[in-house]
Amino acid sequence: MLIITHDSCLSYYSLGHPERPYRVAATTALLKERHPDWDWQEAELLEEEKLRCAHLLGHLERLSEPVDFDADTAYHDDIYSIARRSAGATMAAMDVALEGKKAFSLMRPPGHHAERDRAMGFCYLSNIAICALEALARGMKRVAVWDFDVHHGNGTEAILQGVEGVLYASVHQHPCYPGTGSVSSDNCLNYPMAPYTPVETLMHTLESSWQELLDFEPELVLVSAGFDAYENDPLAEMTLRKKDFQTLGSWLKQSGFPVAATLEGGYSDDLPELIDAFLSGWEG
Repeated sequence: MLIITHDSCLSYYSLGHPERPYRVAATTALLKERHPDWDWQEAELLEEEKLRCAHLLGHLERLSEPVDFDADTAYHDDIYSIARRSAGATMAAMDVALEGKKAFSLMRPPGHHAERDRAMGFCYLSNIAICALEALARGMKRVAVWDFDVHHGNGTEAILQGVEGVLYASVHQHPCYPGTGSVSSDNCLNYPMAPYTPVETLMHTLESSWQELLDFEPELVLVSAGFDAYENDPLAEMTLRKKDFQTLGSWLKQSGFPVAATLEGGYSDDLPELIDAFLSGWEG
């Protein structure tokens, strides 16, 4: 297993904000202690040319303006460069996956709420959408995106909707932030789940969504790995347990397809344990 990260993603925070440096710092410490044989790689900045496949130039310029984006998404010094490095980590994970290896981007900020022209929901650049479009640009014919974050990936969907060769599937709580994802359309499959859905039902739906992507026979699977559907997450009302995230990871291993995953949400103090369970299931 290769873990891609960079200390720069620990340099920004807002007092009391749930998307905090602990998420990566504590996870890094835990993984290094438990898996001394895993490899680590520093994330690099992704060049702007690749960002423009998914985002308008005006949006990229706006990320350097010292004004908050919304009540949840603050401006931070150097946030544009940090977000570019987060996107670069996801791209590096994709490159490693295409070499037949396992790779996880352990970075912040997350990305799946960022739209073509808007930062929102703690997200500044749409990491997964950028990589899906890059994969198509390299000549791939079928790219699948699986999003099991508890919040709908509105940004990923908005950027990839109608794009030939991409299939997007999201299992998320509804109603919940950002209020989208109640229906499926075009190449975007949405599985809205009511708050406090029994874990057996939630896992069955996750498995169904995963099977839909496997039936697509993708050349590459990109995973938005959010851990906020956890039963003790403070920002949602879902029911997954630690062992369920290990099961999700085991599905990646069994698929036989190249898979790259990137960290999205997950705000419980148990996040390091949840990520370890997921990665351990994937590693087998």
